[in-house]
Amino acid sequence: MKKVPVIDLSQCTDCDSCLEICPEVFRRNKGTGLIEVADLALYPEDEVSEAICICPNDCIAWENE
Repeated sequence: MKKVPVIDLSQCTDCDSCLEICPEVFRRNKGTGLIEVADLALYPEDEVSEAICICPNDCIAWENE
C-alpha cells in the first residue's frame, strides 16, 4: 500500500513552509495559486513527515492509496 501526502486546502494558510521543506513534493499550482502535491511514484517520507510536523495548521497528512 502506497502512502501519499494530502493537503486539506480548507485549512491551508499559504505559509509556504511545505514548499520550503519539500519542494519536490509540494508546489503551487500556477493556474489556481493553491498548494498541491506532485504525483510521484514514491514520496520521501522523512521530508514529508517534516513538512507535516512544521505545518502550523496541521493541514498535511499521510493517506494510504
